Amino acid sequence: MQTSNSETPPSDTARVYVAWNFTRAIFHRGWWLATSLYLVVDARLSPLELVLISTAQQLTTLAFEVPTGVIADTISRKGSVVVAHFLMGAGMLLTGLVTDFWALMATQMLWGLSWTFSSGADVAWLTDELDAPERVDRVLTASSRFDQLGAASGLVLFGGLAWATALSTAIVTAGAAMLALGVFVAYRFTERNFEPRRGPRFSQSRSILQQGIALARGDRVILLVFAATFLVNGAAEVAGRLEIKRLVELGFPAAPHPIVWLTGLGVVSLVFAAIALRIVEARIGGAGVAPRVYAGACAVGALGLLVLALAPDVTIALAGLLLVKSITWPLTRTVGVIWVNGRTPSEVRATVQSFLAQAESAGEIALGLSLAVVAQGAGLPLAFAGASALLLFTTALLLRSGAGR
Repeated sequence: MQTSNSETPPSDTARVYVAWNFTRAIFHRGWWLATSLYLVVDARLSPLELVLISTAQQLTTLAFEVPTGVIADTISRKGSVVVAHFLMGAGMLLTGLVTDFWALMATQMLWGLSWTFSSGADVAWLTDELDAPERVDRVLTASSRFDQLGAASGLVLFGGLAWATALSTAIVTAGAAMLALGVFVAYRFTERNFEPRRGPRFSQSRSILQQGIALARGDRVILLVFAATFLVNGAAEVAGRLEIKRLVELGFPAAPHPIVWLTGLGVVSLVFAAIALRIVEARIGGAGVAPRVYAGACAVGALGLLVLALAPDVTIALAGLLLVKSITWPLTRTVGVIWVNGRTPSEVRATVQSFLAQAESAGEIALGLSLAVVAQGAGLPLAFAGASALLLFTTALLLRSGAGR
């Protein structure tokens, strides 16, 4: 069923999807670079407040992830992505206009809600519109690679803007740009191969949800990916939210402006991530490749976080942080999505991907908050050591399962 006035031919689907991911990454990563520093420097939030904001955001995601995934499978994948952009842009823009803890929590909850409309729906849209199962894994990996390159571009662009003007200016500009990108999605995304469910919406949605639950519960490999995702994102939460605090604690240079140092670190890690994804892209379709790559990325991350925990100075800490930012986080996220997508039929694809996103949020809430309490009471090194242990356990879980054989 054609639900778009766009004349984009099916052969252009991959190109449009990759270009969209590249552009979205510019605005999103540039926004987060400025926001991560803004929350510490301008809003002066404590480590616990930083993680509490994230917890509120993730609780919002946890509550809405599956309902919005069902909406995408019932009504429209493209429409869900468009809604995501307008909610996301609003949340991003408003962040730069407030410094109060509770107001910032509200903007981050809106931002978290926006991702529930996009996660799962975008992958389901690509898989249907591409209509070439043998190409999907490679396009998704290529998209992640360009996502890293777009993120690097965003760091330079918005890092420079923040340095030349103010953190709040960069944040508001990125939010406005994300709103504009929503117009591009509405115009350029097609929806030829998706048929909205007929009949009463509630009963159709319930049927999709039941089918998705039955598939997930009955597939041992999908459950394994969910478990690994839960653990990995618990570690990622404490690392992502507290890494700047750790670097400052170890003597992060104050001149030039910290935004310059963070931009440099981000660009280097993203370039290495793009290289790693390019290597994986050529092999991702092979038997047993996904679990082996996932386990290897977790092992590298365990080492990197342990180095970050035990580092005597900021230089060694940066080396450990580079490992997890350039290898662990991009590879586990990409491979997890591909792994689940390949085992899911079109009818419930967005819903099952939403379950995967729920596992991410649950790990960030339960494990991330626990490690934040450890950081508040016992110090950052112990919290990072705990995150390292989570990744080491995930590696052992994947190897013991035999999924890569």
